[in-house]
Amino acid sequence: MKNKHNELISSLSDKELLVHLYMTQFILMVISVILGFILFDHFAYLKNIQIFDLRIITIGVPAGCTVVILDMTLMKILPPSYYDDGGLNERIFRKRTIFHIFIIAILVAFSEELLFRGIIQEKVGLITASIIFAIVHYRYLFNWFLFINIVLLSFMIGVIYMWTDNLAVTIIMHFVIDLLLGIYLKFRRPPEGRVG
Repeated sequence: MKNKHNELISSLSDKELLVHLYMTQFILMVISVILGFILFDHFAYLKNIQIFDLRIITIGVPAGCTVVILDMTLMKILPPSYYDDGGLNERIFRKRTIFHIFIIAILVAFSEELLFRGIIQEKVGLITASIIFAIVHYRYLFNWFLFINIVLLSFMIGVIYMWTDNLAVTIIMHFVIDLLLGIYLKFRRPPEGRVG
């Protein structure tokens, strides 16, 4: 299964990968709108996006930066196989401009947090939302470390959402993580044997 997934990914051009990324985020947004309409009165889940909340800066940004620092530290001390996602993230970010990475990061953060925290976690709870979040990040299922990493990250984001009751805090946290790691992947040297 892992080999088939890696073959499929390597057969796609960078442009096709981007199209798939944008389509996936569009699909998550459509699912959010449909579930929001079905499960909440008058899209009540949107009330949890409070953009004028100081905790966005005091909690969301530092939490995102902490995750990135921890992740980058682990990337340096652990064997490269622990972070091997088949090169997908590297291919997505390596040739993008910083502005394009910014756009990808905000789109992914908004669509994923809206669905997984704002809707799924609100209706079925933290643990189920964290597991579904990890499963949707399909490529991580083939690497035990990345799978555990994404489940724990999702759980941490979910706890912060429960603590703040503000989706904007987790959106910013998720955005900071994706933005900084995307920039890191853009500029780091590819691992041995892999051409970016």
